[in-house]
Amino acid sequence: MRFAGSLVLAVFVAWQSLGGLVIADDWPQWLGPGRDDVWKETGIVEKFPAGGPKILWRVPLSGGYSGPAVAGGKVFVTDYVRESGDPKNDPGARANLTGKERVLCLRASDGKELWKHEYDCPYKISYPSGPRTTPAVSGGKVYALGSEGDLVCLDAESGKPLWSKDLKKEYQIDAPHWGFSGHPLVDGNKLFCTVGGPGSVIVAFNKDTGKEVWRALSSTPDAGYCPPKIIEAGGKKQLIVWHPQSLNSLNPETGEVYWTEKLEPQYGMSCSTPQKSGDFLYVSAIGKCAALFKLNREKPAAEVVWIAKPNEAVFCSNSTPQIDGDAIYGNDCELGNLRGVKLATGERLWETFKPTTGGDRRESHGNTFLTKNGDRYFLFSETGDLIIARLTPEKYEEISRAHLLEPTNEAFGRPVVWSHPAYANKCVFVRNDKEIVCASLAK
Repeated sequence: MRFAGSLVLAVFVAWQSLGGLVIADDWPQWLGPGRDDVWKETGIVEKFPAGGPKILWRVPLSGGYSGPAVAGGKVFVTDYVRESGDPKNDPGARANLTGKERVLCLRASDGKELWKHEYDCPYKISYPSGPRTTPAVSGGKVYALGSEGDLVCLDAESGKPLWSKDLKKEYQIDAPHWGFSGHPLVDGNKLFCTVGGPGSVIVAFNKDTGKEVWRALSSTPDAGYCPPKIIEAGGKKQLIVWHPQSLNSLNPETGEVYWTEKLEPQYGMSCSTPQKSGDFLYVSAIGKCAALFKLNREKPAAEVVWIAKPNEAVFCSNSTPQIDGDAIYGNDCELGNLRGVKLATGERLWETFKPTTGGDRRESHGNTFLTKNGDRYFLFSETGDLIIARLTPEKYEEISRAHLLEPTNEAFGRPVVWSHPAYANKCVFVRNDKEIVCASLAK
């Protein structure tokens, strides 16, 4: 009986431990499981200890803006190993480099490399540090899109290539000025990618074979930089695609266009992910371009609530805003500050440079990535700092801050790190152009 009791206790303890692993969130794609930048894990630190969170591992990495994905105990991240050429950042010119793009798989617990997939990839893009898009992990497969349009599907366990496509060659297009940046999206049996070209701004592929299922929309000169997003509204699942001329809603099964609203950012920079909250959809970009739409509850349709005036709203570009209750929070790409805005009207409530550039003056594209966790936010600043803060309509309230890694890239004469973290297994995973770091955020 004592043996049986001990066995039951051991099984119970193991079950609890396994249960903890099962309920731990993965971060399998851009902006997390719901593609909404919400991290739902509990038992997370309220305030950083002296000296910052415990660093579990650091692993060398090469250049790239792409954030990591974490799924099934593995970390997937892409980079660029430059072999020749001047990597200087020039917003008005494309750099010419030679090198290799890589997809790396690391063990989440200790950073050990499990496999890598690499291929030759000459670059002819502006800001040529490396890949932009976060891999998407689904059904035992990893989907990665490189800066020059190399789309690969790999076995998540072994790294074995399952299928691949050269989007530039197949669709007879050039890479956008700042490279392919629309993070791949998996939904059902389809993989959605922002491509470009006549009638192929957005393409749905069979996720298992790579065969094209349908293509839709046209835009000039390219497809822009905004990742596709799935929402549910009007009794239908809708695929939201924002290219440099308009915001569009499509039937994800067929590519049929449900509705279109004209929305044209400056420089063709449709970048930030549209954010939905309840019946509202907020979209913003450089050039004082922003709008709030109300989604119809009865059918796939939208109407404009307000179009931003120059002294209203927040104009996001490099990062995605958050709608929280009656407010919108986001980075203004022209001034470089974090701003709170009234959802109903676009009226500005407050602004601060503290979590973006850490200074007190205007810095073009000053940036921090906002991830909601419970009643507060984790913000990863371009300075390499991870910040815990509360954002309310009244104010920005910083709770704690820790420096995780160095800003190894450059923008407008200042050092920056522009890569969105992954939050999974009660940890944060973040990279620059030299390393990827895992730090524990467990309470």
